Amino acid sequence: MENILAEVKQEITVNVPVELIWHAWTISNRVALWFAQETNIEAKVGGAYELYFIPGNRTGMNTKGCKVLKLDPFQKLVFDWKGPDQFSSLMNEGETLTIVSVNFEKVEGNMTKVTVRHTGFKNGDAWTDAIKWHEMAWSGVLTSLKNALETGKGELCCQP
Repeated sequence: MENILAEVKQEITVNVPVELIWHAWTISNRVALWFAQETNIEAKVGGAYELYFIPGNRTGMNTKGCKVLKLDPFQKLVFDWKGPDQFSSLMNEGETLTIVSVNFEKVEGNMTKVTVRHTGFKNGDAWTDAIKWHEMAWSGVLTSLKNALETGKGELCCQP
């Protein structure tokens, strides 16, 4: 059995109220403004958390089948995750799905700290590459979130 190796953790503070951040993560058409162009989000435990990074493509570069695992409104969102195509045989089969936890914390004024913790990575060179890729990707995702909410100009993640 493989051991858990690491987690990817990224944080950002966004100058908007926690309610806006929460909706940006839990309403499909809002997620589409900063994360993935096509989404299927059902904000309920067991609901879909599907992102399609290439619109219309249901076979690659997506999180098809991923579900919301926990929902604590305005505080925490947890969903399972499928990695990009280059890691699909490693991360996207059966019980090997990783878990993404997003915490929302109101800070001074109307600012919100968003913390993404991505867990479930295992030992091995391929997993190390997956971790490095996700560190880069989550950093970009959070920057896009901040830009979209503060300036209206998000940059979609993981475009080919």
